[in-house]
Amino acid sequence: MAYVVTEPCFGCKYTDCVLVCPCDCFREGEQMLFIAPDECIDCDACRVECPVDAIFPEPEVPDEWKEFVALNREMADRCPPITDRKEPLAKGETGA
Repeated sequence: MAYVVTEPCFGCKYTDCVLVCPCDCFREGEQMLFIAPDECIDCDACRVECPVDAIFPEPEVPDEWKEFVALNREMADRCPPITDRKEPLAKGETGA
């Protein structure tokens, strides 16, 4: 099991969760963050730090966001690690 970043992160990309992750499993996409499932240790530290409630344990991902389980796995292989705080995006703004 791993934690999964879901739809509420899209267009926000808060990095509070990144700072508390003990295994540096977050990856940075253009519009949101992702969790590398093979590196996540299920510690639950990130979930409580997310200001938009976008992070769930895989079995608790709401049905309407189930596709984010596969998306996190796919994008974690493509996106670079992120370990530092960055300014969040304004909803609808494109990120770098």
